[in-house]
Formats: sequence, structure tokens, C-alpha cells
Amino acid sequence: MIVEPRVEEYAEEHTTPDGELFERLAAETREKTELPQMMVGRLEGQFLAFLVRATGARRVLELGTFTGYSSISMALALPSGGRVITCDVNEETTAIARRYAEEAGVADRIDFRLGPGLETIAKLDGPFDVVFIDADKPNYVNYYEATLPLLADDGVMIVDNTLWSGRVADPAEDDESTRSIRALNDRVRDDSRVENVLLTVRDGMNVIRRRR
Repeated sequence: MIVEPRVEEYAEEHTTPDGELFERLAAETREKTELPQMMVGRLEGQFLAFLVRATGARRVLELGTFTGYSSISMALALPSGGRVITCDVNEETTAIARRYAEEAGVADRIDFRLGPGLETIAKLDGPFDVVFIDADKPNYVNYYEATLPLLADDGVMIVDNTLWSGRVADPAEDDESTRSIRALNDRVRDDSRVENVLLTVRDGMNVIRRRR
């Protein structure tokens, strides 16, 4: 997180609450997972739901289910007949996501896929109105290139963690994940097929759409 904690807290306090189910999901995620910071939380969950509603999205693809905060947020925002396909490799965290999706009444709107993301993508047919990428960072460029052809002409892609706690802007940081996220940001900036805005929401969100 690169936003000052008290500012982040203020923003959350002035964002529509998610409700008691998400509070319990967040609490269980903090209790039972090794990296609870992977959870999107209220600000980003509400942003994704807002985006789904605003675009009228009916088909959503998510890479990185974790415990389901984002997939459930987006599923709740879908119109009747809408669907989220969400992909992950972790059975235990996906089981948590499935349980809360059932409780939220959106299990019929979410198609959980277990397995390596690139293998799953290769079996999918587009178009998708929203693509949300929040999976393993070393594959970010690969995920971008694999999903862009599946993005609807008026669709929106969101790539999470694209500021990486500010490390992408620090020349002294040179670990694999930081290099991979920099490569993704550079690729998007230089890609004549798309236009984008890199938002400073939470840990950075690169919002991308096709050029018309």
C-alpha cells in the first residue's frame, strides 16, 4: 500500500459499505491465510463492482480468485444472466471463496476454475466485458497478452498491484515481481492497441481499454 494509512482509512469510511458478509470474509482471510494482504478489500471491491455496473458487463474474467472478495463483489453487480469466470491454483482459498459465494447467493454466477491461469485462458472463448488480473506477478505480461484478444471491443481490463508498494518507482528495487510489474506497465504504455490510466488506488490499478 502506498497511500498513507490514515488516508486509506478515511477513504474506506467514505465508501459504500460492503456489508456484514464481506466483513466476515475479510476476518477469515486474515485468520486463515498466509498473505491476507492479497485480498482486495472494500475500496477495490466496490470499485470493481461499480465498474461492472457502469459498463453493463455481462461476462467477467478474473485471474486470481484468492478468497473471493473481488469475484463476489463483481458477481453481485452483474445483471441477470451475467457470469464471472475466476481462476486460481489454490484449492484451500478457492474453497473459502466458494463457501462465501454460496452464502452471498451468487454461486450460480461464478464459474470457479482450478489450474494454471495460462492453461485455463487457452480454453476460453471471448469476448469478456471486464478482465481483472490479480495473480502471480511474474506472468503479468503473459496474462495481458493472453487476455487482450478476449477483451470485448468496449471492454475494460484492470491489472492490480501495478505500483507494488511504490517499488516500481524505486531504481534500487530489482526483485522478479517488481521487474515483471514494470515490464507490464511499460508494455501497456507502449502498446498502440490500447489506452490506459495507471491509478493510485490502493496498490495501483492499471485500467486498460482498446483504442477505437
